[in-house]
Amino acid sequence: MTDIATDSLTPTPATYDIEQAVLQRYGEGARQPQAELCCPTDGYDSRYLDSLPPEIIEKDYGCGDPTRYVGLGETVVDLGSGAGKNCYILAQKVGAAGRIIGVDFNDEMLNLSRKYLDQMGDRFGYRNVEFVKGKIQDLALNLDLAQQWLDQTPIASIAQLASFETECDRLRQEQSLIASDSVDVVISNCVLNLVRPQDKEQLFQEIFRVLKRGGRAVISDIVCDEDPTPTILNDPDLWSGCIAGAFREDEFLEMFERAGFHGIEILSRQAEPWQVIDGIEFRSLTVRAFKGKQGDCWERNQAVIYKGPWRAVQDDDGHTLYRGERMAVCDKTFRLYTDPSSPYQSDLIPVSPHSEIPLESAQPFNCSRDAVRDPRETKGLDYRATVKSEASSSCSTDSCC
Repeated sequence: MTDIATDSLTPTPATYDIEQAVLQRYGEGARQPQAELCCPTDGYDSRYLDSLPPEIIEKDYGCGDPTRYVGLGETVVDLGSGAGKNCYILAQKVGAAGRIIGVDFNDEMLNLSRKYLDQMGDRFGYRNVEFVKGKIQDLALNLDLAQQWLDQTPIASIAQLASFETECDRLRQEQSLIASDSVDVVISNCVLNLVRPQDKEQLFQEIFRVLKRGGRAVISDIVCDEDPTPTILNDPDLWSGCIAGAFREDEFLEMFERAGFHGIEILSRQAEPWQVIDGIEFRSLTVRAFKGKQGDCWERNQAVIYKGPWRAVQDDDGHTLYRGERMAVCDKTFRLYTDPSSPYQSDLIPVSPHSEIPLESAQPFNCSRDAVRDPRETKGLDYRATVKSEASSSCSTDSCC
């Protein structure tokens, strides 16, 4: 994979308060529908929409539908949950055994989404949704608890400011808003672009932190094909309107990779741009990325065969798989590739050893090179079995003659 120039990922500070511009715009959006906020999204399943109050649908602002990639019983965090539309859809999809946590920083949006908690709970027959106040780039800090401390201890000096920062650190450690390794899915719908440039690296790190091993992020957001111009970047209305903070489309996927994700793929891409400004195209993109490639590598004589159609492919750890070859992999990678929920499993044929090597007896695997696995490594050097199939009077397409 070609490295992206470091300069292209360097945050560009704005000459105004981005957070205040976003808070004001979305506060207005909570009071009155704003047609210009993000691009309209079609395709939501009417079975889930029909249960929602019209106000929630009218005041929803998004650019995709990440809810379609969530299943029964899962714990889901929605970043920038707004009016609560995605959360209330997901509440129905995950069922009573699942849990939905909406995170938002805007008090008016939180009031709107929380307003319908009891009504929706009665309608569904269970209560599995909560809306919490926090910044999506700091999912450890519960801002409601931080506000309670401020109400009791108003800040009037630098020393008191330091005490508040200490209390925030304590809250992150002892009463974390979203605990590490606790979530099956993180979704977001046209919100990541609203975060300040200098906070976006931390934003992706936080998404990675809260996900369980094997968990995934499904993010719909606005991307652009070229870097926004200085004029675009310094327009508060374009920031709050999901334009100025848009990720360049190649950098968007690079951000997931830099945070440690694997199996990163584009699920949907808007064919025609939503807007074109100064010759730059802005469109919706939905990306899915998985957590779980980190860990030790152990030799257990496993291999995988890449089916094709490409001659060769390379994964996020730099392993190259050649079409039709038995490629040696470590136990961690073998399990990563072949898990039923893996994004790879449909493209690979697993080759397990004839005699399993206990994990406690396994030796370290050298992941720094790509190697073809000799069949005798898989079967065992002393394998001398002869197995003949029973004669059959006819052959099917799935059997040998």
